[in-house]
Amino acid sequence: MCGIAGIFDATQRRPLDKSVLERMTHSLSHRGPDEFGLHMEDGLALGHRRLSVIDIATGQQPFESHDGRAIMVFNGEIYNFMEIRRELEGLGYPFRTKSDTEVLLSAWLEWGPDCVDRLRGMFAFVIYDRRDRTFFMARDRVGIKPLYYAFLPTGELVFGSEMKALLQHPALTRKLRIDAVEDYFSYGYVPDPKTILEGVKKLPPGHKILVHEGAGEVEPTQYWDLSFNDQKLGSAEDIGHELIERLREAVNVRLVSDVPLGAFLSGGVDSSAIVAMMAGLSKGPVNTCSIGFEQKDHDESDYALSVAEQYGTNHFTRMIDPSDFDLVDKLAGFYDEPYADSSAIPTYRVCELARENVTVALSGDGGDELFAGYRRYRWHDYEENIRSKLPLGFRRPVFGTLASLYPKMDWAPKFLRAKSTLQSLSHSSSEAYFNSVSTLPDRQRTMLYSTGMQKQLGSYNGVEILKSFMDNAPADNHLSRAQYGDFKTYLPGDILTKVDRASMAHSLEVRAPLLDHKFIEWSTCISSAECLKSGEGKYVFKKALESYLPKDILYRPKMGFAVPIGTWFKGPLKERVRSAINSEHLLDTGIFDRSYMNKLLDQHISGVGQNGTALWSLLMFESSMRQIMDGADSKLVDGNA
Repeated sequence: MCGIAGIFDATQRRPLDKSVLERMTHSLSHRGPDEFGLHMEDGLALGHRRLSVIDIATGQQPFESHDGRAIMVFNGEIYNFMEIRRELEGLGYPFRTKSDTEVLLSAWLEWGPDCVDRLRGMFAFVIYDRRDRTFFMARDRVGIKPLYYAFLPTGELVFGSEMKALLQHPALTRKLRIDAVEDYFSYGYVPDPKTILEGVKKLPPGHKILVHEGAGEVEPTQYWDLSFNDQKLGSAEDIGHELIERLREAVNVRLVSDVPLGAFLSGGVDSSAIVAMMAGLSKGPVNTCSIGFEQKDHDESDYALSVAEQYGTNHFTRMIDPSDFDLVDKLAGFYDEPYADSSAIPTYRVCELARENVTVALSGDGGDELFAGYRRYRWHDYEENIRSKLPLGFRRPVFGTLASLYPKMDWAPKFLRAKSTLQSLSHSSSEAYFNSVSTLPDRQRTMLYSTGMQKQLGSYNGVEILKSFMDNAPADNHLSRAQYGDFKTYLPGDILTKVDRASMAHSLEVRAPLLDHKFIEWSTCISSAECLKSGEGKYVFKKALESYLPKDILYRPKMGFAVPIGTWFKGPLKERVRSAINSEHLLDTGIFDRSYMNKLLDQHISGVGQNGTALWSLLMFESSMRQIMDGADSKLVDGNA
């Protein structure tokens, strides 16, 4: 696993500034502490930070092809590289290393941009072809590895594994993107391909870019997409057997490593399934790690321990103090962009623990999106069954009016909290799903913004991103469309970003077998009725695992990495968030209504409202502004316009 960065002069081959490349590359040193490499030639500058995992002796980068035609930098792992290598050897290609990097570059020489279709793995890479004078970038199918880029006014294309690398270039303009601000307060992150800055983009998952010298800015093209289409795959028993075989194979190809390897083990279904498969494939005990919480209603460490004992793993556990907020000021440095998922804190801690014992860890990421495991899928399915029986023209005014009249009762038992349900019933399917996943509801976002911000946003609403994916999803039912929407937004923007930054902060490589594209392509053919059955999410997955895991692991209520931010803002972080919402870094942007921000905090402290999520989102935004803008003019709107 590595960090990559560089510059391509897309207009003409001019000499480039080596000191800029050095700053860009060194900003990613945490991603690759083992080795450092640079390549400079007229019009091209490539930088690489290496975390040595495979072919430690000879896998250095930037890497040049045997004939000198092309050169590349690469972040990730290609799990089928030996299979591709054998094919290329049959075509006459020589190999001087044992690395997947050399195989990938030779694949480019043979197949050009179509080489990505043959890759099985997680990757973000850049290739410069001297013969054709082309610059090629690609990102893996689901977005496990990140890739940021920007076309500068100078005619240069800059790229990096994290946005902090691009920020080292003096020609990059630091100007906030107004619709990305709305997206952030809608989702808690900025969904691909946008970033919080104008002109800086993330290459979307499953996309590639081919830039010809002198061509200027070009748009990426999609080379892969997932499709949810129910098919008859056989009996339930047959599906279960095949699911296990395919999962075991996806795990097996991820066990190749020249350094210590282990797994995260939370005690949930997905990570436990990965450990069960690993135990059956490994010659010795599997290394597993988990964290626990002092608040027992969120602690899964006992379940993790039971799985570890069942499979005889070398298990490591660390308890997290509920007052562990020391990372708050560091989070913005890890994520660059505003990022409001507070579970980034325990994720950082479990990566910290894992790195003490291994260099590579397998995770269970992707199971909930793939097999409909989130609770919100059950609610969406229930509400959609009602929506399908009544026309939108009837539902919007009737349920919308009832929702406006029904009081918001966060303090009440769940069965009395009908306001959100009534709102959802008044929406279209995609609007309703957005209502269930949005970090802050529409009304609260509107009140949070200044008059000037509201005017500049106009009719734009964060729902447009999710709506565009769900309404055009290659899926044949409402549940699959919601899953597709999550695969395009929540999975890459939140889950995979969280794990990538937290793991790379510790120079830890994380591999996700459930996100193997071959496993995905087969699993998305399983009918939605088998995934969500009798109110049980991941039903088909759990049934297949009954021979491997006890029922109290498979069928207990889902838990997560809960962080007590609501309590923090009433105590140790009260003054810190007060300072943040009144700081020049927020107020100078012109985005926010100062009085409403203070009202949110006052209500929260007094217990009148539960505004922890909104306050955390503001705290993370302010922290990011301090680091991203770094003295640049942060004013985005005239707050009173």
